[in-house]
Amino acid sequence: VLKLFPNDARGWVVAKQVCRSGTSIGANVREADGALTDSDFAYKMSISRKEANETEYWIELAIRAELLPAEEAGVLRSEASELSRILSTIVRKTQAHVLQDKARQRT
Repeated sequence: VLKLFPNDARGWVVAKQVCRSGTSIGANVREADGALTDSDFAYKMSISRKEANETEYWIELAIRAELLPAEEAGVLRSEASELSRILSTIVRKTQAHVLQDKARQRT
């Protein structure tokens, strides 16, 4: 994907941001996998979700600035959006599980 960006300052800046946020998604999911508590897992997965949202933003910017071919970038944007929705579901369900556990502990 990064090879598709133009070899100029604008291309470098946006490509660098896409690379950073895009690779951060997986790194944070990996970190969440090693979480010691469900709360910590949900928190780290929420960071992954934020990185997916950021990646989608940078891809949208690349499309608007005509730094990437719209068709190929559109596929990437869709994947980032889908990943964000998946991560949102994981976070929401984990947080609900944490709240249920806390409620059970009180009774």
